[in-house]
Amino acid sequence: MNDHGVAHGFTSVDTQPRPAEWVEVLDRLSAEPFYATYKQRLQEFLRAEPGGLFLEVGAGTGDAAVALRSRNGAEVVAVDSSLTMIAQARDRGLPRAAVADGHRLPFAAGRFDGAWADRVLQHVVEPARVLDELLRVVRPGGRVVLADPDYDTQVLDIDDQELARRVLRFRADVGLRNGSLAHRHAGLLAARGIHDITVEAWTLVVRDPSAADNVMGLRTWAHTAAARGYLDPKDADRFVAQFDDAVRAGRFTYAVTFFLTAGTLPLSD
Repeated sequence: MNDHGVAHGFTSVDTQPRPAEWVEVLDRLSAEPFYATYKQRLQEFLRAEPGGLFLEVGAGTGDAAVALRSRNGAEVVAVDSSLTMIAQARDRGLPRAAVADGHRLPFAAGRFDGAWADRVLQHVVEPARVLDELLRVVRPGGRVVLADPDYDTQVLDIDDQELARRVLRFRADVGLRNGSLAHRHAGLLAARGIHDITVEAWTLVVRDPSAADNVMGLRTWAHTAAARGYLDPKDADRFVAQFDDAVRAGRFTYAVTFFLTAGTLPLSD
């Protein structure tokens, strides 16, 4: 697993200069059709029924947890490492929301009928430990569901494809702690005895660079890489110029694939 990336802003929202901006980022992404659709599919994987109890780890503003409760009649507990996010979740109608670290969940074993983590394992220090905690708190026969983009799948249409690959490689290997882990989620579940494993690949294709929260800041990645010594500043300038040329020419295309993975815990003997 890739553990040499740096902490992303989402790992430390409360210490950012303007924490509310990170709430706005989540709201903008949630409004994008791609995100709304895959998040609904992710919840279908939980197989939630009325009266069931489910846990979302890394719940952010709590919108997904509120949606599951409204759509399926299930009870939902939401945890996030950020007090800013949990305050938002409570304000948005989710009273069972608390600050907690996914590496050490404050719940008894087998407490939940299912648990999910959406765009979380890419950020955490020890993804295997967070996964073990998710499995620990889910009852036998319950469901665990994961989703993350896998930045090994990125493509970008600019003239210099080698430069594009270098910048995208920076995002995958350095910009995130576990930016290329998502395609391995199924294997991690299988190694832990999980069965009934399902994997779906959902590709985000962006033709409008102002969409998907400005493509997650893609235009800035090259200068971020240069500031950290991974790219020559002249190459960073060239990347931005070619990025803008692609936009003006109407050829801008960026894509990355999300992996949605789910499985069922074995029943007790």
